[in-house]
Amino acid sequence: MTETAPAYGLWSLVIINSAIFIFFAFSFFKPQSKRDWRSFGAFSAFLVALFTEMYGFPLTIYFLSGWLQSNYPQVDWLSHDAGHLLEMLFGWKANPHFGPFHILSMVFIGGGFWLLSAAWGVLYKAQKTGALAITGPYARIRHPQYVAFVMIMFGFLLQWPTILTLLMFPVLVYMYVRLARYEERAVRAEFGEAYARYAARTPAFMPHLRLHNQSEMKER
Repeated sequence: MTETAPAYGLWSLVIINSAIFIFFAFSFFKPQSKRDWRSFGAFSAFLVALFTEMYGFPLTIYFLSGWLQSNYPQVDWLSHDAGHLLEMLFGWKANPHFGPFHILSMVFIGGGFWLLSAAWGVLYKAQKTGALAITGPYARIRHPQYVAFVMIMFGFLLQWPTILTLLMFPVLVYMYVRLARYEERAVRAEFGEAYARYAARTPAFMPHLRLHNQSEMKER
């Protein structure tokens, strides 16, 4: 597996890809409070770290080069395709962009951005009217925007795992959970019993397996 074009050192691609995905997420999330900017900043740092290794400098490949070359001598580990570590390690012989992990990663990334967009529309309307956001994605989970960030990051981990992003991922998930709990206390103080009823019927991060129609939810 060899390539004539340089696989790394493409810092313009690092900047372009980071900017595109960060702007795309910003257009859906639209941070306002300090907490919003903190969560968005952490997500942006994850993307910059990812694309730096994807196109700039393959720190993970260099760090694991001895073990990788010894166990997979047939792979050119400085090629761009080899950065799709999961496809390489599981012996995917074809183009890794069509590998199972890459395809699954696109499902998570695309689903995450869709969820981020859908949640923002509902939240924006609720904030404009001073009401609770309880429709759309908020009818299934209480924190769809944080779930969307985790889905996108997990998708990128499936596509291009690196040591740094693997270390960052659990830290960021923990941070989002803490931010969600903090926000819940603030919303509960503002809406009182209405939010208590909503929280009692709606899970925080993982939707119920069985679907609920609107009439069922109103009866709860």
